[in-house]
Amino acid sequence: MSLLELENVHSYYGHIHALKGISLVVEEGEVVTLIGANGAGKSTTLRTISGLIHAREGSIHMGGKNITRMEPHLIVEMGVGHVPEGRGIFPRLTVQENLEMGAFTLSDPAEVNRRMDDVFRIFPRLSERIYQKGGTLSGGEQQMLATGRGLMLKPKILLMDEPSMGLAPVLVDAIFDIIHDLNQKDGTTILLVEQNAQMALRYSTRAYVLETGRIVLSGPSKEIAQNPDVKKAYLGG
Repeated sequence: MSLLELENVHSYYGHIHALKGISLVVEEGEVVTLIGANGAGKSTTLRTISGLIHAREGSIHMGGKNITRMEPHLIVEMGVGHVPEGRGIFPRLTVQENLEMGAFTLSDPAEVNRRMDDVFRIFPRLSERIYQKGGTLSGGEQQMLATGRGLMLKPKILLMDEPSMGLAPVLVDAIFDIIHDLNQKDGTTILLVEQNAQMALRYSTRAYVLETGRIVLSGPSKEIAQNPDVKKAYLGG
């Protein structure tokens, strides 16, 4: 049984048919990436998994349980964390308060503190800025905060949407090192949407290529990276 499975999923924005029969699987312990041009449906796929958009057709199963029409807060409780495109932090809240928002389903303050300590172990820089407002952090620090918030409930799978967007090249390397460590050292399963296809393919196990709401190619990331069409379209080859 796969950790996450989408089967023939169709999603819409009003009358716009955004996902046209998406089927994919993510196994426990993998880093799976979705690559494609702007508007291909990558972010919509993550939003549909999270319940922010409800699929009109098809099914989504998490750990064998159907979550297709489940409300977002219940999907979070099922173990799906989501780091949205644009980070989505609360700029007027402190680092600590942002992380506490990620633990909204926990009622034990001691457990919240333990989870926060785990985040600070992964992102020591955040512990140095615990009382600093999120909006005053650098772009890289805001991405760390958004990721840390997504980890506060110890998700079974973390959906990451464009984590390198707007970052300087040196910070892009740092963010992907963090993604690697989250997977390899902490055992976090990750479904990654990333415009930087070269980095996404380097750090992932398997890949799906989306075009206008459809999956047109899938396979091991190393093989996808060598595909002539992928090289031409996404890797500058």
